[in-house]
Amino acid sequence: MDFITILFIAIALAMDAFAVAVTAGFKIRDLNSRHVFRLSWHFGLFQAIMPVIGWYSGLTVVNLIEQYDHWIAFLLLLWVGAGMVKEAFTDEDDKKFTDPTRGKRLVMLSIATSIDALAVGFSLAALKVSIILPVIIIGLVALIFTIIGLVIGNRFSSSARTGKKAEIIGGVVLVCIGVKILYEHHVFDTFF
Repeated sequence: MDFITILFIAIALAMDAFAVAVTAGFKIRDLNSRHVFRLSWHFGLFQAIMPVIGWYSGLTVVNLIEQYDHWIAFLLLLWVGAGMVKEAFTDEDDKKFTDPTRGKRLVMLSIATSIDALAVGFSLAALKVSIILPVIIIGLVALIFTIIGLVIGNRFSSSARTGKKAEIIGGVVLVCIGVKILYEHHVFDTFF
């Protein structure tokens, strides 16, 4: 597989991480280098690890996981997104800042944005492509897109002073990404 193809795959995989990073940028009022490092490192790391897991799992497990991976990603994004919308309507005195670059929320977002990379790992194994170069490119692209997304989200939120609106928009964006994942897996075909 050539470098350009791998790069396009990496960019496609990084789009969810980018969108979630923009949302996180909305939420973090005083964005600093620690926030940027934690989120970009985790998103890049998970995007790099998932293809390796897919690669080593091989084709025997793909049929079991493939049936449910989109539901897992959707439920994780729904949970985090709904929490953000709920927090937007919480009274400022009762509200405690929940940093999306720390704790369980960080791990869940990292998993949710990288589940598609697991399928890429299965595909690379089926095509008998070496995993080393794709993993490096996928991880670096996710890291870079996450940094860009955080900065864009934070600048928009700071300049517009949207506060609650940004938090609501961010939560809705996460839920929409989850719905998009279900749509891409043709879940809605059975209903329509």
